[in-house]
Amino acid sequence: MIDKEPIISGEVLGLARWIRETYCSSLGEALQAVVPGVLKKGKVAVRTRAKGTEGPERAIEPSEAHVMNQEQGIALARITETITKKRHEVFLLHGITGSGKTEIYLQAIARVLEYGRTSIVLVPEISLTPQALERYKARFGDRVAVVHSGLLGSVRYREWERIRTGEARIVVGARSAIFSPVRDLGLVVVDEEHETTYKQEDAPRYHARDAAIERGRLASCPVILGSATPSLESYYAAMNGRYELVRLTRRIDDRPLPRVKVVDMRMEVATRKKVVMFSKMLVDALTRVVGEQQQAIVFLNRRGFSTYINCRSCGYVMKCRRCDAIFVYHFDQKKLVCHYCNARVDAPDICPQCKGAYVRYLGIGTEKVESELARLVPGARISRMDRDVTAKRGAHDRILDEFKHKKIDILVGTQMVAKGHDFPNVTLVGVVNTDVTLNLPDFRAGEKTFNLITQVAGRSGRGDMGGEVIIQTYAPDHYAIKSAEKHDYETFYRQETVSRQALGFPPFVHLVKLTFRSRTEKKAFDAAVLCADVLKKNMPGEITVVGPAPAPVARVRGYYRWNILLKAVNRSIMTASLKKAVEKMPRHHGVYVAVDVDPMTM
Repeated sequence: MIDKEPIISGEVLGLARWIRETYCSSLGEALQAVVPGVLKKGKVAVRTRAKGTEGPERAIEPSEAHVMNQEQGIALARITETITKKRHEVFLLHGITGSGKTEIYLQAIARVLEYGRTSIVLVPEISLTPQALERYKARFGDRVAVVHSGLLGSVRYREWERIRTGEARIVVGARSAIFSPVRDLGLVVVDEEHETTYKQEDAPRYHARDAAIERGRLASCPVILGSATPSLESYYAAMNGRYELVRLTRRIDDRPLPRVKVVDMRMEVATRKKVVMFSKMLVDALTRVVGEQQQAIVFLNRRGFSTYINCRSCGYVMKCRRCDAIFVYHFDQKKLVCHYCNARVDAPDICPQCKGAYVRYLGIGTEKVESELARLVPGARISRMDRDVTAKRGAHDRILDEFKHKKIDILVGTQMVAKGHDFPNVTLVGVVNTDVTLNLPDFRAGEKTFNLITQVAGRSGRGDMGGEVIIQTYAPDHYAIKSAEKHDYETFYRQETVSRQALGFPPFVHLVKLTFRSRTEKKAFDAAVLCADVLKKNMPGEITVVGPAPAPVARVRGYYRWNILLKAVNRSIMTASLKKAVEKMPRHHGVYVAVDVDPMTM
């Protein structure tokens, strides 16, 4: 016997089997996701570090339950009823930013604890975990455990043990927290349920939101999906009665939503006779906010300094040799970096093709925004938060802690700064280039744009001073931007679903993406064509087979990629039919096939 007690409970094993069936993975791959990393290595025990050796723990002020407004009280009463009856039900908590969704989670968890049960709270990514953990520890103390991939192996094992033995009754963490070995589960919360980071990109390619709903069903407990901008899939399910929709339409203490101003950058270019990074309105607002000792967030969903290097003589653009992707210049490293395979090369002084000296650095990333702001708003304390800066362990916490304690005036960042954070002194949010997400080759581009603008706008005006949002765009008439300007989710949902239904995309159908990749383009293409032929002959009539077509980024890490897309209303019929069809597919040497059910990217 390797283990004195089973590592995997019956409930978690049931979840692993569900992942195997739903996401076309093997049971081995599903169990790999379920078992913590240190135990996968065959270790029967892990020497945990003495408490405190991983850094000093910050003292957290205890918090008391807040008095709820009428909307919060009604929502909590409905959730509490299902907790009491130990009944599985899915609640979609659609609350505007700052409406007090977290307080509902906290008070619902307090009810669960009264019944001697446990809770799991999912947050979309590691950057949100420190702040979420602080809120839950302030209310529930040492009964809270944290689970995410950024923890040291020994710390993760210690938390896993605390959960398994029942010492920790509340688990807060990213995707993998849904597999926690809690006993007598009484509530699952998925905060910011719309986030695409809940989707696992490697096998098994499960969606943590759907896995949370299944875990709740296995445990006969309610599941709360919370968001200011619900995913179209969740909202559609609520509209059709599969989930119960609970709305919060007012901010705490009836604080107003921030005023949103849209700046048409076409007019800025026309009046200033050149392409500009910042509108006059945004620079003036930032100068005013810093002068009044308030704080601002400047958002751009693209890291790096220049997004491409271009030769003015011959038009040559530097691309990664292994990927069909353009190099991004990173000023602090003085390197060109590929954001797909992380290849790094020196930035050229002359054009590699025509040997001309007219090499220009074009496009903007967060690094360039940071350096330009230092010039335009002198004296401002500016910091940046993106994947480059936060690569080191603990960097997230440090930056957010400095911003919270007002040591930073302007925080520049990617989508890391857009979600979940609560800083009462932030009175201004600037969105530098909204069109980055709007122009993605993806049917979800409009939804991603609306979500990001609404979420980042929600960081403003959470204190008593009110707030303002300035959105810079070259497409001010797009319905995603106009809806976000008015904080109007329903109008956006209605307009977005019209095109989705016409084109046969989620939430009206489920998708399965098959990606064929090979070092040789012809091999990947031939395999995709043959397999598409097999699928078209063997799939039932209600399943549509589309493709093959090259992936939007056709080559990554030296592999050429071709996609086939399956569409059907019933996901389980589609995955069952696919498994049978796969057995008839010819095997191709040197070609790898990945199956992604309900993909988040094309």
